[in-house]
Amino acid sequence: MGRRRLGFWQWFAVGLVKPVMTVWTRRTWRGMEHLRHDGGVIIVPNHISHADPLVSAHFIYDAGRWPRFLGKASVFRVPVIGWLLHRCRQIPVERGTAHAGRSLEALVAALDEGGAVVIYPEGTTTRHPDLWPMRGKTGAARLALATGAPVVPMAMWGPQRLFDPRTKRFDPRPRIPVTVLAGPPVDLGRWQGASPDHRTLEEMTDEIMLRLRDLLAEIRGGTAPPLFPRPAGGPAGESGAAA
Repeated sequence: MGRRRLGFWQWFAVGLVKPVMTVWTRRTWRGMEHLRHDGGVIIVPNHISHADPLVSAHFIYDAGRWPRFLGKASVFRVPVIGWLLHRCRQIPVERGTAHAGRSLEALVAALDEGGAVVIYPEGTTTRHPDLWPMRGKTGAARLALATGAPVVPMAMWGPQRLFDPRTKRFDPRPRIPVTVLAGPPVDLGRWQGASPDHRTLEEMTDEIMLRLRDLLAEIRGGTAPPLFPRPAGGPAGESGAAA
């Protein structure tokens, strides 16, 4: 969904968030051209801070798209907050219930509508001590295989200066530098038409995460380490789901 088709409550959310982010951050946006097209797209950012959704939403909006994040279904049942999330066309995710399949259906429907769906493949903020990406969960790969939608990696560096998950330090000062770099869609062509079995989904996910890691290395400089092992089990993402 492009910005021209936004409703009242989406514009209301923009009016609340964008001025704050404009003052709070000094932005370096790169690779927006990879989001400037019609049709559904799966955006996969790295996850280094609880501030990530604000930064990534700002970038995606400035690129001319409306971000559709995944959120825990329980949040959507909170009075006022859940109502606003629905009006802003965010997507509830059911986990561990008989209704879990509805989440995939909602994602497929969002992509069919031409939406820009944001999935954090790590499922939670990275546990790497230097904030390099972990191995991902397979939700983005499963969705890409089911829909054929392009998967655009989006590396971020700087949100951890707004809020560092390692120290729990929040920094309200203005003009904190943040960088976002979107890359071209990940080449997943060799898995086209494959069965969505565990091996296929893990291979696709590793391909996505390695591309995301390399984009982050392009921002940070130096040599990126191997993908960090993700914690066994572990909580789902605060702001988006690996599905």
